[in-house]
Amino acid sequence: MPRQTMKRGRRPELMWGFALDDSIMEQIEQGVGPGFHIRNFPAGAYPAARELSQDEKPAAAWIPWSVWSSLAEHRRDEYRSQEDTQRILIQDGDEELQMDRVLSEGFLTVVRPPLTRPKVQDVMFRAREVKSLYSDIYRMTEEIMLERELLARKTDQLMFLNKLLTSATESLEASTILANAKSSLGLVLPVKMLHAAFWNSGADAADVEILLNGKMAPAVESAWVERIMGAAANMGAGSVNGFQVGYTDPARRPEYSLFPDEGRLVTMPLTAGHQTFGCLVLLCEPGYRLGKDQVETLRSAVNHVGLALRNAMTFKEVKLRADRDGLTRIYNRQSFDERLVYEIKRRARYRHDLSLLMVDLDHFKSVNDTYGHKAGDMVLRRVGEILTSVFRTTDLCARYGGEEFVVLLPHTSEEAAWKLAERVRTAIEGCSFHFDGKDFAITASIGVASVEGSSLTTDDDLVIKADKALYQAKNNGRNMVVVSGHDAATRNAVQ
Repeated sequence: MPRQTMKRGRRPELMWGFALDDSIMEQIEQGVGPGFHIRNFPAGAYPAARELSQDEKPAAAWIPWSVWSSLAEHRRDEYRSQEDTQRILIQDGDEELQMDRVLSEGFLTVVRPPLTRPKVQDVMFRAREVKSLYSDIYRMTEEIMLERELLARKTDQLMFLNKLLTSATESLEASTILANAKSSLGLVLPVKMLHAAFWNSGADAADVEILLNGKMAPAVESAWVERIMGAAANMGAGSVNGFQVGYTDPARRPEYSLFPDEGRLVTMPLTAGHQTFGCLVLLCEPGYRLGKDQVETLRSAVNHVGLALRNAMTFKEVKLRADRDGLTRIYNRQSFDERLVYEIKRRARYRHDLSLLMVDLDHFKSVNDTYGHKAGDMVLRRVGEILTSVFRTTDLCARYGGEEFVVLLPHTSEEAAWKLAERVRTAIEGCSFHFDGKDFAITASIGVASVEGSSLTTDDDLVIKADKALYQAKNNGRNMVVVSGHDAATRNAVQ
């Protein structure tokens, strides 16, 4: 079967010759035709393969056995490493070379002079076929490696998302979810800080809750709050009624001293349904760029985190409604009863002072009868605000029932409790109410009970003692503070 004519480009292909004599050169040139250029190196002046550029690499090299066998082994290895060059061995001696030896030396084949045109063309066709085969294998290998790399990346992404989803559902505390999210995101992104903001969607003026990664210097915190509030406004929070700042990590650490412009800032919305209820703000390494697949993974991760945070916000709202009085927004009777049992047990262990105030609004029924229940509700809400403003966050203010309130004061002596009760009584008495064009005022009677030193008591005992003191205050004329176990005349504040 006749050979097909070799296709040649416009630029002659380079071939090498190693110390070829003129007759061999002429035979090769006649065999390959004008589409090739042979560069013949004289004996002892053979090129160093590592010094050649990509354009100087030959398609084939014609090397007599006498030349090859005289080369040092490291030079042979150097030529063997040229995978793009097909080496053709010319048997110029009497020694009979077996094909397995020829192949083991890295040659395509061996030819014996004279190099007729059919011999030369047959060798060149074989060289082209081998090169094409190598190219196909190389391309297939590259494709397989790329597919393996993509598969490995997909596997890593799935493992990452699984880890993130697992950690996100471990808690219903937003701070814990964010701490876990930062740890998980650190597996695929160089996250240095992670903050979040939440707001009540749909309101005319939003209340924004900001959760910073950790405590930081005032200047740094101000910069972050300003940046996060700007992101919240751009993402749908609208006008802001107010904001509060919390911390995922309550400690102040050196890594929390970074300003927003000290890295690449990535801000992503948190959505539920068709509403945006918050955003995540990530600070990554400066100059870091996300790949397309990383962006998709990050979006998926944020969706998971957003769902977990939405559940946490919902749980917080439900718990708030369960723990708080719906009208005054301070704690309810159930929350007080649970906290009282806890504080009594803690007090029995550590022997610290514990006090209780019972506050009752004087003649409150007449307010409802005279001005209506809406006016009464206004009074109750205002009293709740007064109690919240007077006492510490470690104290517990609760609506006990109707117009009666209680305040639990851990680590508070009887003397200190009496002074606080006086402050509350004075604040209520000095508060002026205006409803439906009418002005009115109201007063309160307060009973105080304490347990100090090594004395023991139960939760019922403390409530009963405070209730009796309140009863005494009301019987003695109201608008006064009475301490349990004391004569009302010696410790009260009759106006």
